[in-house]
Amino acid sequence: MASRRIITPLFFRANFAHTSIPLRTPNAFFLPNTRSLATATATTVKPPTNANNKDGSKDGNGTAIVLLNMGGPSTTNEVHDFLYRLFSDKDLIPLGPLQPYLSKWIAKRRTPSIQHQYSEIGGGSPIRKWSEHQASEACKLLDRISPATAPHKPYVAFRYAAPLTDTTLEKMLKDGVKRAVAFTQYPQYSCSTTGSSLNELFMQSRKLDPEGSIQWSVIDRWPTHPGLVKTFANHIRQTLATYPEEERDGVVLLFSAHSLPMSVVNRGDPYPAEVAATVNAVVQELGYSNPWRLVWQSQVGPSPWLGAQTQRTVEGYVKKGVTNLALIPIAFTSDHIETLYELDLEIIKEMGVPGIKRVESLNGDPEFIEALAGLVKGHLEAGVRTSRQMALRCPMCVSEKCRLQKEFFSGGECCF
Repeated sequence: MASRRIITPLFFRANFAHTSIPLRTPNAFFLPNTRSLATATATTVKPPTNANNKDGSKDGNGTAIVLLNMGGPSTTNEVHDFLYRLFSDKDLIPLGPLQPYLSKWIAKRRTPSIQHQYSEIGGGSPIRKWSEHQASEACKLLDRISPATAPHKPYVAFRYAAPLTDTTLEKMLKDGVKRAVAFTQYPQYSCSTTGSSLNELFMQSRKLDPEGSIQWSVIDRWPTHPGLVKTFANHIRQTLATYPEEERDGVVLLFSAHSLPMSVVNRGDPYPAEVAATVNAVVQELGYSNPWRLVWQSQVGPSPWLGAQTQRTVEGYVKKGVTNLALIPIAFTSDHIETLYELDLEIIKEMGVPGIKRVESLNGDPEFIEALAGLVKGHLEAGVRTSRQMALRCPMCVSEKCRLQKEFFSGGECCF
């Protein structure tokens, strides 16, 4: 099994692995919440709520729920454009003044190998299917449990694949949306994932909605939300039940999250701490029933990244005779190339050890849908724009766009 794979860290890893251009790796990728972290620690600017008409009905405008994510190509024909957009994102991958040219070159060079990877997992990423399902089902539930903010309208805004942020925003404006919640689908926050998505939403809002007709609030992190934690724990229990009873307590739980360059960590990105918070909450929910480790996947290039690496950890345990390992994709809310290809094929299939298994992703689990709806309901009831944590920039941040974006979503009450 090769020590350097072709999978991307949120899709850019493969493209760096086979290019000789000296590239600085970018900011990272990902999201949080307790009952809601956003409720407990939030800016106190209250967004508008729906008013009752004289007959007691709502004004009909309702609330848009916009799930934010990176996205992925739904077919192999979409791979090139996806890669081009990704490598054009200066927030994610800073390539300097030659970025417009390098992004085209790298996308063209890497498209064939990435298309092959997607062909191995069914011909495309399922992330759009799952995101649209999650948004639709959560809104149906919200209409029942939060009638004061109904009707709830589902939208999905991807950073690098259809439906793109500008396309979704144009549809929202056409639909007459006045109130919207930007709901990141990275439970643990990083400047390279949630931060990049919010930067794009801010830029497109300034361009397409200069009058500010849509009033936004943001669920920007939810790493310890009880519904998220319980769903993860239940999925782990289901996987543990597939092991012989006498071996079950000895199964090692490997919580695998997308890695992050140490240059980003040292800038003060909160992602590593929030991922660790999720892991601790899950093992606590499990009653500390099994040994566990937090590991990191999708590293690329010679510069230091968060470790230990998922692949090397699996190989190391197998060499030590520890062969019952359960991999848990703890930073993803649905399946995509990093679960279906990197974990399932590059690690589990290639290792060929029966005791190495992957815990099912959250996807369309009704318990997870309830968690999403409950989280949004709590956010709406709290009447806050963002979590207090979002107003705190990384101590070494020098991005003017980041500052302006935070001021935009916080209603001007930013930034530290």
